[in-house]
Amino acid sequence: MFYYLFQYLDKAFDFPGAGVFQYISFRAAMALIFSLLISLAFGKRIIEFIRKKQIGETIRELGLQGQSEKKGTPTMGGLIIIAAIIIPTLLFAKIHNVYIILMLITTVWLGAIGFLDDYIKVFKKNKEGLKGKFKVLGQIGIGLLVGSVLYFHPDVVIKERLTHNEKTAWANSVPAEQQQQNLKIPKYAAQPVKALTTTVPFSKNNELDYGKFISWFCDDCLKYGWLIFIPIVILIVTAVSNGANITDGIDGLAAGTSAIIGTVLGILAYVSGNTVFADYLNIMYIPNTGELVVFAAAFIGACIGFLWYNAFPAQVFMGDTGSLAIGGIIAVYAIAIRKELLIPILCGVFFIETLSVVLQVYYFKFQKRKHGIEFAREHRLFKMAPLHHHYQKLGFHESKIVMRFFIVGIALAVLTFVTLKLR
Repeated sequence: MFYYLFQYLDKAFDFPGAGVFQYISFRAAMALIFSLLISLAFGKRIIEFIRKKQIGETIRELGLQGQSEKKGTPTMGGLIIIAAIIIPTLLFAKIHNVYIILMLITTVWLGAIGFLDDYIKVFKKNKEGLKGKFKVLGQIGIGLLVGSVLYFHPDVVIKERLTHNEKTAWANSVPAEQQQQNLKIPKYAAQPVKALTTTVPFSKNNELDYGKFISWFCDDCLKYGWLIFIPIVILIVTAVSNGANITDGIDGLAAGTSAIIGTVLGILAYVSGNTVFADYLNIMYIPNTGELVVFAAAFIGACIGFLWYNAFPAQVFMGDTGSLAIGGIIAVYAIAIRKELLIPILCGVFFIETLSVVLQVYYFKFQKRKHGIEFAREHRLFKMAPLHHHYQKLGFHESKIVMRFFIVGIALAVLTFVTLKLR
């Protein structure tokens, strides 16, 4: 909103300082600051309101150190995160940008699913919450919407890099008198194109078109690439959303890890939407994605601001209201800037946590079938899943576990950047 207001003031009245709102870097910085202020200023009030309504977490007896002290801690704190994302984005981003609209819809959609799950757990006293099939249906719904918009919307385009022959042809087409003016040869095509291209890490020719998966079927099948793309989007959104939900098991882990991931995604959005950096890094140039930096800044500020109250010992838990939303945000953001194949590296903490649960379940079933139920109970793969609970069972304090997971998350973030040049 402020962007449009100050744009009008700048053009109509030459208002001093109004032009600074044209810069993405300034608006991103303001979104980050406002997000932190909203989290800190209103977070305490929201926690007090939740506590008065006795919206406390029901803790299952899992035999973990310090678990009993968490009983009754307010939950649904994800409302703080959602508010701290949406309000600064509405204030400082270009609202008509298709990517911003998509991110806002994702935030509200998955936040609503998580809120419904928390509501059933807290108010209906049903520990199971929203049935898993309804959660998955909601995740499939947003995945279907996101995939369809990214494929069919006319503003979702890329600019292809010019080949050496195309650059030569352009230079030869320029009149001799203009060549004397040291004109710069363009590096990207003048007209953007619709494409299902994405970035492939550790690959010399680091771009992949999803349409090629079915192009062999018939000569005209490339245009049906959405049959591959949309299911992949649904899978990624569901997987990352659930991964964040699983990671949210000890104080500060999900929020801090998400802030690290959000920082990387924000930088990737900036360089992908800038022709100079995109050319230097030899990555895809995606017009209009630079605006996503403003959203990323609000997301980072919301996660860090929430950590103020969620760090050990937690004054509030984000609940599914927050965890499903932040996981979905990360997934859709990565898909929008065509870096979704980097998710297993960037979101490695989420991936390992989810994998530990899957391995625990299947290993238990295997041992049960082969040796019986008693043997399976005594010889589990992990002492407890997800992985952070395994370390708690080993006697590590949760603050140490969280800090070490943060270190792993930072290392994975650096590795994600390295993949852009390591081919």
